Amino acid sequence: MTLILNRVDDRLIHGQVVVGWGQPLDVRFIVLVDDEVARSDWEQELYRMGTPPDMEVLFHSVDDAVRAVPRYRADERAGILLTGDVASMLRLVLEGGVRDVNIGGIHHRPDRKQRLRYVFLSPDEESLLRRMVAAGATVTARDVPAATPVDLRELIEPEAASA
Repeated sequence: MTLILNRVDDRLIHGQVVVGWGQPLDVRFIVLVDDEVARSDWEQELYRMGTPPDMEVLFHSVDDAVRAVPRYRADERAGILLTGDVASMLRLVLEGGVRDVNIGGIHHRPDRKQRLRYVFLSPDEESLLRRMVAAGATVTARDVPAATPVDLRELIEPEAASA
């Protein structure tokens, strides 16, 4: 099946990813891409505890993930590629060949503006998302599989997109 979802979600692995996406799509592995988590055995164990025993969780730094994406795309099992931030996913688009990006959950911070109930973006993050599209990626927001995807052009106000 391959990587069936390339998702940006600042909570990384949590119930919505495992149950909301993983179960209906019969996901067998999650590739969690985060430099800090990749260096922390303790954090890795916490994330593994949040997944069923038959779901493999693999951890990579962004640099390692760029090189590993082709291997995961060739995997016969269904998998999710997951980053906690837009900048990491942009690297995977530019250097790893990722072409379909799901914005899942980017939560409130003082520098972010609400775009959807579950998506808050800073001007820098909006710029990075536009760079993904310019590089040939399709970028949509969708919190769960049953929801209608929201295209990036609808997510970011027209005046922000032209800035």
